[in-house]
Amino acid sequence: MNSALFPDSSMYAMAVTKLRAAGCVFAEEEARMLLSAAQTPASLAAMVDRRAAGLPLEHVIGWTEFCGLRIAVDPGVFVPRRRTEFLVHHAAALVRPEAVVVDLCCGSGAVAAALAAASERIELYASDIDPVAVRCALRNVTAAGGHVYEGDLFEPLPGNLRGRIDVLVANAPYVPTEAIRRLPPEARMHEALLALDGGTDGLDIQRRVAGAAPLWLAPGGHLLVETSQRQAPLTVEIFAQSGLIPQVASSEELDATVVIGTRPVLTI
Repeated sequence: MNSALFPDSSMYAMAVTKLRAAGCVFAEEEARMLLSAAQTPASLAAMVDRRAAGLPLEHVIGWTEFCGLRIAVDPGVFVPRRRTEFLVHHAAALVRPEAVVVDLCCGSGAVAAALAAASERIELYASDIDPVAVRCALRNVTAAGGHVYEGDLFEPLPGNLRGRIDVLVANAPYVPTEAIRRLPPEARMHEALLALDGGTDGLDIQRRVAGAAPLWLAPGGHLLVETSQRQAPLTVEIFAQSGLIPQVASSEELDATVVIGTRPVLTI
């Protein structure tokens, strides 16, 4: 709580009351975050009203915590989920110094920024098709020494990356189209549909990424995607059909599943 701006507890109590009435489960914690972000009592009241109206807390305060980092998140941009830290963990374990690392469907650039923070001297690139997300990623990724491009998957990346990527991460949308209507309102109403809708079975974008990945990966390079436990067997099949050697990692605690595909190293 910003005690210098809000010396008494009345504003905090007001925020908690409004947030509780709006159905916010963690009203006290959210009120503290809003007070920390607000610059004036008027801005606090406006922020509380926006949150009570259903805007994601991260969009209201302008950031989220991810892998111990403060990631800028603009309105309309996909909010990084905690489960995706599992993807970062497995990708970081594969990154070596001087590695070429690419984050496709980067959204805010949270994964790219986290990999930069966890690695030494990497060559980092990210891309997204949504211009709003790209503007957000530019703040997060360029601050980490990376480069951000706007366009469809691999299309905007420099051509000299072909056959050179050591670690390719793609937290592509994997929600089946029919299931979008069952998502929480915060996601369904305030995050870009492009960042959520994965097509009929949720795997359309994964198919495109895996199909092109062998052209971009270095021999022995790795593609990592987040998926659901139910979809993982299909993702494994997609990877295998694309010539990648697949393996699955899961975390029950985070409700997270990652499929890792490795481009074989050809020996003569």
